[in-house]
Amino acid sequence: GLSKECKNLKTCIMSYLVVYMSHHGTTQKIACHIAEELGSGVTLVNLGENDVPDLTSFATIIVGGSIHMGLLQKKIISFCEQNRETLLGKRLGLFLCFMNKAEGQKEFDKVYPSALREHALAKGLFGGELLLEKMNFVERMVVRTVKAVKKSVSEIEEDEVAAFIDT
Repeated sequence: GLSKECKNLKTCIMSYLVVYMSHHGTTQKIACHIAEELGSGVTLVNLGENDVPDLTSFATIIVGGSIHMGLLQKKIISFCEQNRETLLGKRLGLFLCFMNKAEGQKEFDKVYPSALREHALAKGLFGGELLLEKMNFVERMVVRTVKAVKKSVSEIEEDEVAAFIDT
């Protein structure tokens, strides 16, 4: 049967699914913010912890991940590959968290398949954070050496996040 919130098809169909993976918490923070701003009818799924519900019950699907050591999370890549046809039949939003601003668009284009990028109504390049306190020893050493970062840095593009949500 239908839940109390879902008495008619229009209510059911206008629901949102936000699927994400987060390595140190920045993508999770943004995914949760998106879910809060969209209001009721949002299902939030961390692919690192949860199974994905049946995609057919969602009108809009938002997918987000982060670049970590030059790569997008494998579970985000697999989700996009395995659900390509379904995603192409939905309202779609794609977002990416990253620290290399000069390479952001290039990274986005590299990690999300062209068919999904072209179909997506909203595309978000949100910047990112380097949270030293959440990194392991090797990660901290790489960040300190390569990026010359000695303390945590936040470069989230809040205007980009707001524009993404509006779209």
